[in-house]
Amino acid sequence: MASGGDKTAGGASGDAGRDADRKARLAEELRANLQRRKSQARARRQGAADTRPDGLSTGRHKKD
Repeated sequence: MASGGDKTAGGASGDAGRDADRKARLAEELRANLQRRKSQARARRQGAADTRPDGLSTGRHKKD
């Protein structure tokens, strides 16, 4: 008789692989976000201008 804590039966090992992949993906996204935020903070300290357009886009473009 198998114990109730056996995780290898019934395909549970696939769940562990997906969980590990998810954790690795989330860790990579967290590192990228941290680098982006550090870069933004450095730019603010240096007084660099914000290059984003002002306001929200209306979806219409002016033709001059």
